[in-house]
Amino acid sequence: MYGLPQRTEINKPLHKTKVFEKFDLTASQRDSFDADISRMFITHVVAESTIPTIKAGNEIADFYIIEVSLKRREYAPKNIELLAKFIPRKILFVLHFEEKAQFAIHHTKLICSEWQQRDTLNVPLAGLDLDAVWENIVATIGSITVQEGNTLTKQIAIDDERAKLIKQIELLEKKARIEKQPRKKLELFEKLKELKKRL
Repeated sequence: MYGLPQRTEINKPLHKTKVFEKFDLTASQRDSFDADISRMFITHVVAESTIPTIKAGNEIADFYIIEVSLKRREYAPKNIELLAKFIPRKILFVLHFEEKAQFAIHHTKLICSEWQQRDTLNVPLAGLDLDAVWENIVATIGSITVQEGNTLTKQIAIDDERAKLIKQIELLEKKARIEKQPRKKLELFEKLKELKKRL
């Protein structure tokens, strides 16, 4: 399953009640979690003991793959982030709704792949140790290209900042198009020039 060796499989249920107890959730948080999530299983553990060709890293000795059956496709990301905090290990989530599924991973923020047919999902295991494997998984899922000299974390921050700038530029361009007063229109164009320089 997911292109992983059979010896990585553990299939251990993860009960919602344990999540509720661990976090002492409010009634509304419980309702939100329960509205999104049906069942959870720890399906695989990727470690040197289960895949001997990949060595433990300096930071990461192993990571879990957790399958989450969703009750709806438009789930609240905060519920998956909550699960990431619940287990003190690196986790690759497989979120599935009906026949579709996506990978989700928490690395400074929640990063998700595109939805696809569940049976076509494969975990990309590229790298000599688990630190490199983990970073490659994050980069693949998030379609992140790490530029030379940047760490993965720094690249994510740069990409996020760029996405914010693009959004700001789009909003200002929209405002500039509908602005009637020449002076205000000129001010908007000056702001646009400044923002475009920062891209």
